[in-house]
Amino acid sequence: MEKVLAENGVQEIKLLAAINDEHEGVIVELSEPMSKEVLALMLKASIAQWRKQGKRGIWIKVPIEMANLIEVVVKEGFWYHHAEPKYLMLVSWIQESTHTIPANASHRVGIGAFVMNQNREVLVVQEKNGIFQKMGVWKFPTGVVDEGEDICEAAIREVKEETNIDTEFVEILAFRQSHKALFGKSDISFLCLLQPVSFDIQKQELEIEAAQWMPLDEYFSQPFVQKNELWKCSFDICLTKIDKSYSGFSPVSIASNLSNEKSYFYFNNRDLKWQ
Repeated sequence: MEKVLAENGVQEIKLLAAINDEHEGVIVELSEPMSKEVLALMLKASIAQWRKQGKRGIWIKVPIEMANLIEVVVKEGFWYHHAEPKYLMLVSWIQESTHTIPANASHRVGIGAFVMNQNREVLVVQEKNGIFQKMGVWKFPTGVVDEGEDICEAAIREVKEETNIDTEFVEILAFRQSHKALFGKSDISFLCLLQPVSFDIQKQELEIEAAQWMPLDEYFSQPFVQKNELWKCSFDICLTKIDKSYSGFSPVSIASNLSNEKSYFYFNNRDLKWQ
């Protein structure tokens, strides 16, 4: 409880429930329904208490069913940090110093999958939607990495979803970073080599117009591939990997120094021969 001076005398105001974060701040998750007036009083009293405690960054998570309370939070100096389907996260810096609030995620991660069979045919698709719609361009299966999904798993999943081909991940051949992509965010895309373990194609009806195994020369002879520097370079990398000597990056399961949880570290394991 925090005592505040009201018109009718001293009034005790319940403080917002909060947990400390690792950076001398607190995190509040609103969950109990309340009026705007009640939240305004609780938030003012809580901020006063947090200032006394030397807290800095204050995070408030507002579930979508309590969206009517966002205005109250904004009026107390909070700004939007990020949003998910079921909540909005707001943040404020309550000290006089320059804030050190980390920016929201800046990149979207994508994959492109190079899959070739024993007949030197590459797995390609035509998309129903997007920039290549009705252009007749054959391209590698591509997609976006989901939250909590590893790059190698995303590549296998996207190939399966678009063509029903089962694959094994081999390595990352190259990656590209670009900026001002979807919603102004940056984009990082990985060109991945996968080995097919099944060969009968069944295209995805929702997004894929057609899918097939195409001879390498036929794929490379497409005018779009010839004119597009990125696509041409990507194909040259794939061809060099197949016919000459090119080492990419393989996923190696390794523990983090901080959490001891396993994650994939991608590097040239062929030359390093880790474990």
